[in-house]
Amino acid sequence: MRLSQPRVPPLADADLDEEGREFMQAVGREGRVLNIYRTLAAHPKLLKRWGVFGTHVLYKNTLPARERELLILRTGWLRRSEYEWGQHVVIARASGVTDEEIGRVKEGPDGGGWAPADAALLRAVDELHDDAFVSDPTWRALSERFDVTQLIDVIFTVGQYHVVSMALNTLGVQLDEGIRGFD
Repeated sequence: MRLSQPRVPPLADADLDEEGREFMQAVGREGRVLNIYRTLAAHPKLLKRWGVFGTHVLYKNTLPARERELLILRTGWLRRSEYEWGQHVVIARASGVTDEEIGRVKEGPDGGGWAPADAALLRAVDELHDDAFVSDPTWRALSERFDVTQLIDVIFTVGQYHVVSMALNTLGVQLDEGIRGFD
């Protein structure tokens, strides 16, 4: 589903206003700014407001990083977002998700080998993707491990990455240098 060319090209530094340059400095890592940010800079007001929410979901989420990344990977896989998948494979590894687990995310909660709590997380992604609703059995399973704040973060993490995946796919955001998509 990945477009070979962007529909909305990423903006160069010279094309940014002062606020845009400041935002890019804040999100840049090792002198690089991800294509998602440079693309969304075409809509600066959205980028600024989305950045606040995205920062909560990715960096201030109450879920442990490993569990958050399982949610994001499964969402990226289901939404067929190679960009999202590729970026979060790197983050997932740094958060303690093994390469074997990353491969199994593609199979989902019934793929075998998952601890019950991990299977419940993946099942929640599938249910939100399919029905926009977490079933009672899945909610009960998640409730055994997570408090109410974390349960809410499960929903909003999946929702955030559904929106982001749709934007990435539709806008044709290209993979960043050194990032692999689906293998």
